[in-house]
Amino acid sequence: MTTTPEQIDLWRQAPSEHQRLEFKEAKTQFDNHKLYEYCVALANEGGGRLLLGISDQPPRPVVGTKAFRDPVAMAEKLFQAVGFRVDIEEVVHPDGRVLVFQIPSRPRGTAYHLDGKYLMRAGEALVPMSEDHLRKIFAEGEPNWLEEHARTGLDDQEVVELLDSQTFFELLKLPYPSQRAGVIDRLSQERLIDVLDGRYALRRLGALLLAKRLEEFPDLARKAARVVVYTGPSKLETRLDQTGSRGYAVGFQGLVRFVMNQLPQNEIIEDALRKETKLVPEIVIRELVANALIHQDLTVVGASVMVEIFSNRLEISSPGEPMVPVERFIDGYQSRNERLADLMRRFHICEEKSSGIDRVVEAAEVYQLPAPDFRSGFRRTNVTLFGPRPFEEMDRQDRVRACYQHCCLRYVMGEKMSNQSLRERFRLSEERSESASRIIRDAMDARLVKLDNPETGSKRYARYVPFWA
Repeated sequence: MTTTPEQIDLWRQAPSEHQRLEFKEAKTQFDNHKLYEYCVALANEGGGRLLLGISDQPPRPVVGTKAFRDPVAMAEKLFQAVGFRVDIEEVVHPDGRVLVFQIPSRPRGTAYHLDGKYLMRAGEALVPMSEDHLRKIFAEGEPNWLEEHARTGLDDQEVVELLDSQTFFELLKLPYPSQRAGVIDRLSQERLIDVLDGRYALRRLGALLLAKRLEEFPDLARKAARVVVYTGPSKLETRLDQTGSRGYAVGFQGLVRFVMNQLPQNEIIEDALRKETKLVPEIVIRELVANALIHQDLTVVGASVMVEIFSNRLEISSPGEPMVPVERFIDGYQSRNERLADLMRRFHICEEKSSGIDRVVEAAEVYQLPAPDFRSGFRRTNVTLFGPRPFEEMDRQDRVRACYQHCCLRYVMGEKMSNQSLRERFRLSEERSESASRIIRDAMDARLVKLDNPETGSKRYARYVPFWA
């Protein structure tokens, strides 16, 4: 299909660039190798369009490009470099020449690479794909691990003995059937069990969520959540090491209660009275444990969700690198285990999309805790929660992280960060506005936040948004 100037103008009106649309000014030229990289990255993310001759800054004026005067020859070079065909269109726009690169999607189960680098986009940068991301692509078309059978050859009595069907119906807020056939029928409707050769086969998903005892399923026993409690701020001395035994859904409330009971107490002063409180509030534990269970990489063997409790902090980690960059946890969402996530939402255990992380960050602000520290480690995703800490005891990294998360939270709520809102986050008086300004400058230097409207020129009325906004 021929691209028209009117179509170019429609693309320019997009709220932002995304995985399938990229603008580059390229007034005089564009580096061949950089072009190859963009084509590979866009193909790996489902295909898309790269437009040269258009500014990538709103309102994205057409500036025209002199790059690649011979599109046919360039298409041949591209094919030789990347190994797949990219169509190049030359569009005569009223404001200048525009080149449109139509980049196809990678084949299912295949990822493209350039000089051995499997590329994808992260914001405005091109980065190598993580090992987890590649593994997911290569596994496309293979049987879903969760949908395979954990036990086969069962009768209806054995099914109800293995699964906590009573809690299953309670979580769905449904009356428990008077006949066992009604229980089996509902489990079958939810695709948690199958009929196989006249007997019942139990899917791993059903067992992982509803098992009375995970040890009854050898390939799932190591997926049970583990809680480790240390006596001090390091791992030198372990006070308790407990592994869960029940399925994720039927054992979730008990897991959260157990973690809360192990948390150290903090003494705070409220209304001139001393009061004992837990290191972090329950809502934070609930949301982060649910996220860790749902978004873990279940194909990583010999690894499980871990909750590690120290005297001054709590760390929650799950197998696998995150699907979404950690700096985009507040606004981004991509589920690794969609059916698991869907059922956990229907069981009212987790929030829709990424709102659980929003609530965690919001709770940290309400309870005046240091900002959670989200990190991607080697084949694990980690979050560290810190106990209450006065503003004066927070270091520069703590303050900048809190500033960025506050800015993201305001943005997803339809608001903008200001000096005043940041002071309210840290409970700083108006006389300490310079302290808030210094933190904002540090966050801007780290390229985490930016001015919403640089043209205003007024620092007093300045508003700030995340770097990706």
